[in-house]
Amino acid sequence: MSEIEVPESHPRYQSLLTRHRIEDGVKKGITSTQGLIAQGRGEAFDYLLGERTIPSADRAERVAAAHLLLAEQPVLSVNGNVAALVPEELVELAEVTDADLEVNLFNRTEERIHAIVDHLHEHGASEVKGTAADERIPGLDHERAKVDSDGIYAADVVLVPLEDGDRAEALAAMGKTELVIDLNPLSRSQQASTVPIIDNAIRAIPAITTHARVLQRASSTLEEMRTIIDEFDREAILADAERVIRNGSD
Repeated sequence: MSEIEVPESHPRYQSLLTRHRIEDGVKKGITSTQGLIAQGRGEAFDYLLGERTIPSADRAERVAAAHLLLAEQPVLSVNGNVAALVPEELVELAEVTDADLEVNLFNRTEERIHAIVDHLHEHGASEVKGTAADERIPGLDHERAKVDSDGIYAADVVLVPLEDGDRAEALAAMGKTELVIDLNPLSRSQQASTVPIIDNAIRAIPAITTHARVLQRASSTLEEMRTIIDEFDREAILADAERVIRNGSD
């Protein structure tokens, strides 16, 4: 099934579209087969959220935009699923916020790393980190520990979409500001996050970009963006998402 063969009027259009992109990512060597399972798990939480960006998630996305704009060295971490789902959107967000893109994988092979780098280049990226892997995140014994010394290792703010919990905890221990996109508000990733974004990556990434553009067009001062960050209540965001999942309403 191609994207063209799924009419936008189909009630499951977005769900079928994302499934197709993940499946295509596996065929291209971008996404691991385990990524198919992870996609299904996220889809279940998205269904409970009504497959929409709830207001509290939108507030978190605005705060994430402010963090990226204020960061000295922001990095957008890219795994196989997010590369398959929103490559152009990631490139656009990186351009708007002057952030680096870095590939970081649990099921890491040189072939997959280079396939994702090439894929991002094909979608407009000028530079993608992740091939050097000349540093390690302390406390991790698996392949996600491998990062670039001038990328995630040195970053002050890291956007971590579709994250693994142990790396989120390890990055938090390093003092990173973590902007985590994860549809499960109870996950270790979100519990370790600075800004929990309980939303689907296909909606969250473009939303953060839109907020960043609005903040730039409004000529928001550093003080105004710091106020947006300081007034953010992460516990309220997590609680609200859990409430919506349990009750099915805003």
